[in-house]
Amino acid sequence: MKYKYLFGPVPSRRLGVSLGVDTIPYKTCTLDCVYCECGRTSNLTAERKEYINVDLIITELKNYLSENPAPDFITFSGSGEPTLNNKIGRIIDFVKNNYPNTKIAVLTNGTLLSLEEVRKTLSKADVVLPSLDAAIQTDFQKINRPSSDIKLNTYIDGLIKFRKEYNGEIWLEIFFAKDINDNKENILALRDAINMIKPDKIQLNTLDRPAADKGITPLSKDELTQIMKTLESENIEIISKFKSRKEIRSFRKDVEDMIIETIKRRPCTLRDLSNILGLHINEINKYLDVLEKEGKIETTIQDRGVFIRLRKSL
Repeated sequence: MKYKYLFGPVPSRRLGVSLGVDTIPYKTCTLDCVYCECGRTSNLTAERKEYINVDLIITELKNYLSENPAPDFITFSGSGEPTLNNKIGRIIDFVKNNYPNTKIAVLTNGTLLSLEEVRKTLSKADVVLPSLDAAIQTDFQKINRPSSDIKLNTYIDGLIKFRKEYNGEIWLEIFFAKDINDNKENILALRDAINMIKPDKIQLNTLDRPAADKGITPLSKDELTQIMKTLESENIEIISKFKSRKEIRSFRKDVEDMIIETIKRRPCTLRDLSNILGLHINEINKYLDVLEKEGKIETTIQDRGVFIRLRKSL
């Protein structure tokens, strides 16, 4: 069976072998983050509705889980904000009722946790991984470019309320881009917000590859280390690239070869590769991480986005 709403399983640097579930059409999100590896948000909205029929997603999950070994996690992520689908709770209930030993993770930007129904729905997950890149309005606008319905104070308050109501683990990710949200004022404001949210883990991240927006550059490891010290938290780490993806059983050499053969003919964007190879954007990204680490690919920014091509030396 060819899956439309599932992707992977893919090796995740945070969750082991993860089967992804996409509940939202491509780039439907509450934010339009300057660093998003999936590209610019085409449908910037805070409206919750059944964007994808969840019965179709449940049918795919039934088929996959009946024919394959259980992954470490079933992860709700994809190419947009998963909690925008107002029926996501039905999918979580299906997994928990029929596969109680399978863990659930939700990768969310956290903007909709201000809504009681969203907090209640995600309370059944084992791990929730929200993000918070800024605690100052000007920096929030610059790095996340939110929908007009998303207010920073309400966003942070939703994270605080969720912590009080939720018994699972919260891993808060903070993404830094140079000269955008790495100023001292924002870092100190983030420290105050973190002290109120009380996440189980804080994970600092920066760019792996160029962003779709020109002029967005990563922080160095030394700069991230200094931010760690300023945040003054014991449960904080820098997310590094996954170093042993090829050792994981879900890494497929044929997918790597297909990517190389495709970009050998002409440079492609991430979306181009997804359309050509019939693989989800998130899945392709895992292979690109490996190929970049091995020095086999390089990227260039053009008007249509970030293009991936074979290194000229190869």
